[in-house]
Amino acid sequence: MLPKSVRSLTPARLRDDVRLRAFTVGLGLIPPRTMHSAEDARVLLAAAAGARRVVEIGVYEGASALTLQRTLAARSELHLIDPFGRHPDALPGGWGASERATRRLLARAAHGLGPHAPKLVWHVGLSHDVAAAWSGEVDLVFIDGDHSEAGCERDWIDWSPFVAVGGHVAFHDARADQPGGRGLPGPTAVVARHLREDRCADWTIVAEADRTVVVRRLR
Repeated sequence: MLPKSVRSLTPARLRDDVRLRAFTVGLGLIPPRTMHSAEDARVLLAAAAGARRVVEIGVYEGASALTLQRTLAARSELHLIDPFGRHPDALPGGWGASERATRRLLARAAHGLGPHAPKLVWHVGLSHDVAAAWSGEVDLVFIDGDHSEAGCERDWIDWSPFVAVGGHVAFHDARADQPGGRGLPGPTAVVARHLREDRCADWTIVAEADRTVVVRRLR
């Protein structure tokens, strides 16, 4: 990987070019764009501890998937859901990610982990289509895809029934209404309505920091 001092010399117009980023991320010359803070990662990984089946909705360049991949135990499953450009409104202009580059990034990491690597299962498509064909329980769902209120709520409604008792759902960008928290209106509104205001008897908030909220299924 190129040193950070070298990468910082690259003009922004080149550094943010989708095709160039795909080429350099895929080759391992630069790291994937990190969308999560250290505090976000801390609460996410705590929720993933001991998980055998994890679903991440919204993979982008693979930074959080890479973190989960390095944390999950061998013989666990990491299911990665992203339309990769098949939904043009999912990201701001110029922020598209390459499916091929992200796959290469995680394949390289899996090779480095050897027999300790979890099984990667790719679902290139929209999360509600994947949910419609899903079966079996999940220990953790990380909702970080469509950040509109309607999109985030649909992910919650579609995927929360699959979470095992004692399992978790993590929402990214869901703390814009909290002191010291950051986030976006869509996920924040979904968490506020379903998990703060209504005090759902089946779920409880167990951790939150920066932009991430983690809830656990009680029954």
